[in-house]
Amino acid sequence: MKTKKIDVNGISLAYTRGGVGKPLMLVHGFPFDHRAWDSVVSLLEGEYDLLLPDLRGFGESTTVDTQYHIADMADDLAALLDYLGIEKIAIAGHSMGGYVALAFATKHPQRVDGLALISSQAAADTSERKEGRYKTAQDVDEKGVEVVAEAMTPKLTERADAQAVVKDLILRQGKAGVIGALKAMAEREDSMPTLSSFTFPVVLAHGDADALIPIEKSQEIKEALPSAQLVVLEGAGHMPMLEFPNETAEALKLLK
Repeated sequence: MKTKKIDVNGISLAYTRGGVGKPLMLVHGFPFDHRAWDSVVSLLEGEYDLLLPDLRGFGESTTVDTQYHIADMADDLAALLDYLGIEKIAIAGHSMGGYVALAFATKHPQRVDGLALISSQAAADTSERKEGRYKTAQDVDEKGVEVVAEAMTPKLTERADAQAVVKDLILRQGKAGVIGALKAMAEREDSMPTLSSFTFPVVLAHGDADALIPIEKSQEIKEALPSAQLVVLEGAGHMPMLEFPNETAEALKLLK
């Protein structure tokens, strides 16, 4: 799929699109770009019209110098849908992409045809986690993205082949996007109270070996929203689309 770009909200937003069927937007996590989904695209493009954006500051998308919020990233996606003439779409977000997907679903519920959260959570950061994100942002500013690549890669997956992929993806990202996203995640709102208002299908897919966001976070969402479908990916870490692409694709097909 060829990368295209549009100008929205003061940035250049890059995206790819391909496949046939129901529209489905795949929103990557931190600190990656749309290529994190590469292993599942071929498994889904026969059933979905896939839309894969690079969130602001990642991949080929630019960002702004001022601080922004997760909701601003969600508004970028709404503007992309406006440009493409897509009224309603299913949206799946991995990790930070799940935060963006939740913000999108909260702000634009009439446009959501289904929501999938992959290795993500709805609760806001604890004060300790928030402080840690700002410390990491400072480290990235002083030392570069390499500090994130070294610290995060072992936590993302235990599989050596997947570690090589994620480390390469991280090192391709720019400092400004990584720093901006860290601050946006630190300041994100608690989405737990909004879950009960969701009337569209919700799928939760989470690895039981996730060392970054424990599966209990998805179980909390399931308790708050009993209608949600929880898919436990046995043996998967934080990167199930790389570790278990077939199982992850099957979970996303539940949105149909």
